[in-house]
Amino acid sequence: MDRKARLNLTQLATLLEFGRRGTLAAAAESLGYSPGAVSQHLAALERAVGTPLVRKTGRVLVLTDAGHVLVEHADTVLRTEREAMRAVTAVQHEVSGPLTVGTWGSTAATLLAPVVHRLGDEFPHITVRSREVDLDDAAADVLHGRVDVAFGLDYADAPLPGHEGVAVERLHRETFSVAATTDGPDAGRRLPGHPLSADDLRDRPWILPPPLTQYGTALRTGLRRRGVEPTMVHEVTDSAASLHLASAGLGLTVITPMMRRLVADLPLRVLPMVDPLSREVVLLVPRAHRRRPVSAFVDTARDVAAGLPRSLTQG
Repeated sequence: MDRKARLNLTQLATLLEFGRRGTLAAAAESLGYSPGAVSQHLAALERAVGTPLVRKTGRVLVLTDAGHVLVEHADTVLRTEREAMRAVTAVQHEVSGPLTVGTWGSTAATLLAPVVHRLGDEFPHITVRSREVDLDDAAADVLHGRVDVAFGLDYADAPLPGHEGVAVERLHRETFSVAATTDGPDAGRRLPGHPLSADDLRDRPWILPPPLTQYGTALRTGLRRRGVEPTMVHEVTDSAASLHLASAGLGLTVITPMMRRLVADLPLRVLPMVDPLSREVVLLVPRAHRRRPVSAFVDTARDVAAGLPRSLTQG
């Protein structure tokens, strides 16, 4: 077969019909062609594949072995073509298609499932897959197409870096509280019951993420702006791990309503701050996207996020 030659779907359909009907006349009648046109289609197809597909046996034209093989494949190829056309037609009338979502920690635990369930109810032809991303790399993952959309975080004290090709859709703002152990002879038990001031938080052992991460930079900068230089005893990126260490009495850490759902059964003393830090959950999307599944996901995520509590005092 000539490598430059391509199978023609019309000619394949003619061969398939000839294989089913058995004669040029019957195939021509079924397809609405003249017998001469059917003969031309078969001849062109033979030139494309480089081998005879039909031969004469007496006065009857029959398929060659190669013709029988191509008829079997023609059925599959033409069925796939019909499915593709139906899918394209469906896209014109309904939102459909695959969508890969970048997630991390508390968004995977609190936002992804309800968003996917609601999206499935409203747009059953969107197929959502998720992939864990590093928060600091989420925008780059979207920019380079590794995911279609990604959850991210923005902080006043460590704003998201701008990417020309990535837009930020703001979903939900929540405030940080302080988390400490409920038991044991440590700083957590000795914390006052009222909202914590900078004086209450000074000279306490802290469990925070590393300073080179966006999260670690935001927390340290925010605490320092409030007059608190955190005394670091443990540096942990994972929020659930930090909360487990705090529950064990190894120091103070921060907690938000979304983080609390990660460790709902963990005994923790949670206290608000007089001047609380906050963070904003966002969605990172390609700036020039035209995919309706992306827009549907953004709208659904915004609706779900609107129902989340913004502070731990809201339940």
